Amino acid sequence: MAEPPCLSSVEEAMQMLKQLDKELERMIEDVENISVQMTWMAYDMVVLRTDPELVESLRRLEEEVLRCRAVFEQDQQDAGSHSHMPGGPAQVTA
Repeated sequence: MAEPPCLSSVEEAMQMLKQLDKELERMIEDVENISVQMTWMAYDMVVLRTDPELVESLRRLEEEVLRCRAVFEQDQQDAGSHSHMPGGPAQVTA
């Protein structure tokens, strides 16, 4: 037996309302996350402006990270080139 037209319309409306509710909850959560990020950014700006030594420390830290990354990448490239050489780590002798 087919459902009366008004009953299916009510069910469709309920489904649509549930979907809208989920979307609104997701949007609210996204806005809350953005708000938290903005708060931390503002905090960081205040800290950086009130402590000039911190700016210099962060710059030195960034330079060291870049140096470490370069060394690591060079080691990875060296390891890759050695694996193709005869008698290198990739070759197994019996």
